[in-house]
Amino acid sequence: MTDQAPHYLGHRQRLRERFLAGPESLPDYELLELLLMQAIPQRDVKPLAKALIARFGSFAEVVSAPPEALMEVEGIKQATAAAIKVVREAAVRLAREQVLKRPVLSSWDALLDYCRASVAFEGIEQFRLLFLDRKNVLIADEAQQRGTVDHTPVYPREVVKRALELGASALIMVHNHPSGDPTPSRADIEMTKLVRDALKAVGIVLHDHLVIGRAGHASFKSLGLL
Repeated sequence: MTDQAPHYLGHRQRLRERFLAGPESLPDYELLELLLMQAIPQRDVKPLAKALIARFGSFAEVVSAPPEALMEVEGIKQATAAAIKVVREAAVRLAREQVLKRPVLSSWDALLDYCRASVAFEGIEQFRLLFLDRKNVLIADEAQQRGTVDHTPVYPREVVKRALELGASALIMVHNHPSGDPTPSRADIEMTKLVRDALKAVGIVLHDHLVIGRAGHASFKSLGLL
């Protein structure tokens, strides 16, 4: 009597073939299943993929979840959590390549894609500074502060200090709203004015402040707030 191959092996092969024929046709749970197959080759991972989607909501939210939150799902160990997080980091780095060493004002869509990949699905507020040279080429992207679920402390003096250290001529401020709604708050507006005025005093331009949410983004420039 010969041992039968696990029932899911045929399914895995068909899933790979469908992916190679056109990955955009795969729903989130099947794309995640393909990823989990690499990390957990010895078991059927379809139920685990569906459990992760049910817990976090989408493929993007799964790969953006903190490792400790992923490991709260039964069946996810450290190695699997690391494999999932590699996908998010790869997405961020690919998006970053589209904006590095290019004038960001003429590559605006690529910049928005990068900002979304970086912070849209963060569970707490993160404030980033994009430093630009005289040709508006990105010279540095730094996380300035991490806050709580609805507040990030920002200190204009520290923003100015760092801009001067880097020799930046302009800045774009970026932060996320974990609630998903990118509408600027009153505190966002007041803080932005303080930073703008502090930068202006030393000859540095604040081009924009982007608020990133799961549902989209808000631009202070477009809203007439700068």
